[in-house]
Formats: sequence, C-alpha cells, structure tokens
Amino acid sequence: MDLSCTPEEEEFRARLREWLAKVLPGLPPKPSPDDWPGRRAYDLGWQRMLYDAGYAGLHWPADAGGRGATPTQHLIFLEETENAGAPYVGANFVGLLHAGPTIAAEGNAGQRARWLPPVLRGEEVWCQGFSEPDAGSDLAALRTRARRDGDDYVVSGSKIWTSHAEVADWCELLVRTDAKAPKHRGISWLAMPMDAPGITIRPLRTLAGSTEFAEVFLDDVRVPVANRVGEENDGWRVTMVTLSFERGTAFVGEVVACRRVLGELAREARKNGRWDDAVLRRRLGRLNAEFRALWRLTQWNVSESERSGGVPGVGGSVFKLRYSRARQDLYDAAADVLGPEALDLDSRWTLDRLSSLSYTIAAGTSQIQRNIVAERILGLPKGR
Repeated sequence: MDLSCTPEEEEFRARLREWLAKVLPGLPPKPSPDDWPGRRAYDLGWQRMLYDAGYAGLHWPADAGGRGATPTQHLIFLEETENAGAPYVGANFVGLLHAGPTIAAEGNAGQRARWLPPVLRGEEVWCQGFSEPDAGSDLAALRTRARRDGDDYVVSGSKIWTSHAEVADWCELLVRTDAKAPKHRGISWLAMPMDAPGITIRPLRTLAGSTEFAEVFLDDVRVPVANRVGEENDGWRVTMVTLSFERGTAFVGEVVACRRVLGELAREARKNGRWDDAVLRRRLGRLNAEFRALWRLTQWNVSESERSGGVPGVGGSVFKLRYSRARQDLYDAAADVLGPEALDLDSRWTLDRLSSLSYTIAAGTSQIQRNIVAERILGLPKGR
C-alpha cells in the first residue's frame, strides 16, 4: 500500500478545495431533521452539484458511470469534503454506497444503464430491505417470500430497519425464492419499486428522535423478474457483495468526521479547564491513535478493494468491529469534556452520542463481525 500522493493527486486536492470553497457558501440552509421531503430534496440537490462538477461516483468504475478514480483520490475527496463541512450523502447513502456498487459489480448491462445514472445524477433514492423482525442478526433466516408468476415475482412478508423507506424510489430487497433450500441458499436479490401496489410503510422513531428507519409490509407486491440482480437463488452471494461495500468502504467518510470531532473536543477541553486532567488527556490521546490507525486500515481496505476488482474483502469486518466501538468511546469522552452540555437533548453532541449506540448493531452486529473475523480471516472452526 502506497500512502504517498502523486503530483496529480495533489493537483486533484487543490482543485477540489477550490471548488468546495466556491460552492459551499451558496448552499441553502439544511432542512429540519423531521422534514424528510426537504431532506431528500437537499441531499439530491447536493448530489446533482457533485455530478455536474464531475465528482459523483468518484470511485465507481468508469464503465458504471464513475470516474474510476484511484483509491488515494477517493480518500482525498472524503477528507476534503468532510473537513470543509460539505453535506453528507444523507438519503443517497444506500444507492451510492450499497445498492449502486452492487449493481455495478453484479448487474447486467441493462440494469447498470437503468439504475446507476439516476443515482449518480441525484434523481432517485434507494432504501435497504434486508433485516426482518423475526430474523434478528441471522440475515439468512429471512422469511419474506417471492413466488414466481410469469414474468413477475409476487412478494409477501415484512422488513424492518429499512433506511429512508418513506422517501425512497427503489429498495434493494432480499427474498426467499426457494423455501425448501438450506437457509443460505434459495435467496434472491431484487430491485423493488417503492411505488408498487401492496407496499405499506410505517416509520420507526429512534432513541435520538429521528425516523430514518421504517417497517415495510409487503402484500403480494409484484416485482419484475428482470429486476433480479444475479441468478435466482444466488442472492446470498450477491448480498455478501453488498455487505462488503457496507462494511468495507461505506463508513470511510465517518472516520474523517470522528477525527474532526476529536479535535473539537481537545480544543474545548483546553478552554474549559478539563485539559488539566491527565486521565482525560491520555483518553483523548488514545482515541487519536485509534482513529489514526482506523484511517490507515481504511486506506488498506480501499487499496485492497481496488486490487480485487472494486469489491472490498473481509477486512471490512475488522474495520467495522473496531470503528463501532471507537465511535462510542469518542462520544463517551465527549460527555466527560462537555459536562452538563452533553445532556442537553437539543445539543448535537447528545444526538450524536445517542446515534453512536446503534453502530455496534447497524450493518451487522459486532457479534456477527467477530464470527466473520474468526472464521474467514483467522480460520477458526465454526461455533456450535
């Protein structure tokens, strides 16, 4: 892994900084967290600006509509946009970070042409329909069934923790197409239009008070067979591609954000006198080392993804496992630095701390990640 930047990459950084300095002051105010139509419009508007400037899908392969940028350029983009305070992908995150890369890797030419350009142009939002109420962390135990009827699948069942379902146009949906097959087989990956008859959406309110998740109920929803990505009953393999993106590269920008937050905490501790506490200084120093190490691991994962044809490997589970814990440690430290302010329900610190609690569950629980590391990296026998 070469961590140095070429002159061309430094030139890319300079151009990006110049563009961000020009466009960010002109952005409209961010909508209220509860205004989902407004948030969708804001996030899609930013995505369109990236597209028009040539920065959309920077790390996507050129034949999928991206720029085919180097891993280092991708990381430079994430560093510079985060440090400049640019909008996060927001409602676009499933399409840009999970579904889109999966379709780019596994979809046929028609699917790539239909679904990838609208994601990059900021025209369509995707949600994720993987988890189910009765499956827990055992994703392969899903029960939502898809019965073949001519050129359609007829889908019935329910999903939970469906991110941004209330504003999504499409859903990356896992269904069981062979009820008699072993649970890791007989699964298919479908792209379901969210305006299809038979879909009911019920938003879920999180601990932080937001409603970015929802329950989705499917009652004989017809999904064209042409919307299946990969072969019928090969959905588990396709899903592993999706999850490798979700765990391996989707959190990359957040590492940069955590390093920025840590710097803010150190400055605040110096202002309010908490810096005199040697235990707190050691704690912040350890977190600084932790996030520097995570950034190096990120660089390795992104480089490994490039060498493996664009699909991250199981090293993403190592990253996800450690990052989830480090993020929680960061906001626990923030509570020590800020004192009573950290308990203010209207404070961004409080909301971010509450949100951090979900990271050991989201994208596969820490227990699942430990199993993957043990079995697929260390070669240990499967637990009984």
